[in-house]
Amino acid sequence: MTALYLPSLIRIGGGALNELPAALKQAGLSKPFIITDNFMAKTGLLGRVQTLLEKAGFQSGAFQDAVPDPTVTSVEAALTALKSQTYDCVIGLGGGSPIDTAKMVAVLAKHGGSPAQLKVPHVQDEVGLPIIAIPTTAGTGSEATRVTVITDEKTDEKMLCAGYAYLPHIAIVDYELTLTMPRRLTADTGIDALTHAIEAYVSKRASPFTDALALSAMKRIWHALPIACAEPSSKTAREQVMQGAFEAGMAFSNASVALVHGMSRPIGAHFHVAHGLSNAMLLPEITAWSVAGAQARYATCARVMGIAPSGMDDSAACAALVTALRERNHELDVPTPSTYGLEETRWNTLLPLMAEQALASGSPDNNPRIPTEEDIIALYQKVWA
Repeated sequence: MTALYLPSLIRIGGGALNELPAALKQAGLSKPFIITDNFMAKTGLLGRVQTLLEKAGFQSGAFQDAVPDPTVTSVEAALTALKSQTYDCVIGLGGGSPIDTAKMVAVLAKHGGSPAQLKVPHVQDEVGLPIIAIPTTAGTGSEATRVTVITDEKTDEKMLCAGYAYLPHIAIVDYELTLTMPRRLTADTGIDALTHAIEAYVSKRASPFTDALALSAMKRIWHALPIACAEPSSKTAREQVMQGAFEAGMAFSNASVALVHGMSRPIGAHFHVAHGLSNAMLLPEITAWSVAGAQARYATCARVMGIAPSGMDDSAACAALVTALRERNHELDVPTPSTYGLEETRWNTLLPLMAEQALASGSPDNNPRIPTEEDIIALYQKVWA
């Protein structure tokens, strides 16, 4: 038996943002609270959304101080702002960080408690306020997932919180909102989405439903991402990457992620590397280590992405996949932890703790090849070099 979880209402395509008022009315919602960041406010997108709502007769409030890799402190500040009036839903507007902030605020607003009390292995299925996700990047898939990640700034732990309560009720997926994304952000979030697709497909929790989404996503993203990076105004490329990111989000929300994500979160928590970038740093070498556990599946990835011809045997296809992932990182200027400027002594000192935190997240248990703490330390060392 497979249980599937998807947003109840989805508006997808160019101009989908304009359907926000209609989607709210369809869901019986009338007073949204918007959580976003300063960049969205400065670019005018927050104002555009507020005007759109006002013209449709909606009263709304806003918090525009969401931070990258959302922290407990930022969540508490947003929650305080929401409680200043009565709102019936929460809109996350921006990249994964504002959306993740909105998810946690929506749960805490109704149930109280703290992110630390809600982290895995706790599963929060009892819903809070309805969540509306409006992504402006093509990568995190947060608009389709049952997870949020909040950083405890006192311990430098990225706390994975999971359950049905974090699944957006409404997803507005408008690729036109990504047309102004800079190259670095386009590359990092795009590889993040590719990682979601590959890990969902090779996950031990994969199903025929998630397989179809994951394969479609990786095919779209692999071909369109370099074009979106080189020609940022290409609507065709942007649409393909956005569609792929959404498909990958639905796939991994139902099949889960694996070792790359398990190892990525501690890098973000301790070194404040953006989540998509840390995934990109890890993907080629973690794939190279993992292929022995699911050679046929990784070979299928290579064939679907056009990296390996249909007649190539699995072993050769897997080798081609790893080579292509390394070359794609080089093409998109993805740095290593070393070339990114992280401190080597601190990196080496933190390896045992990062390995422990990676395993504690549970994601490595879904990997085709399950690592020990020593394996993860060795992989961190290999990725550094």
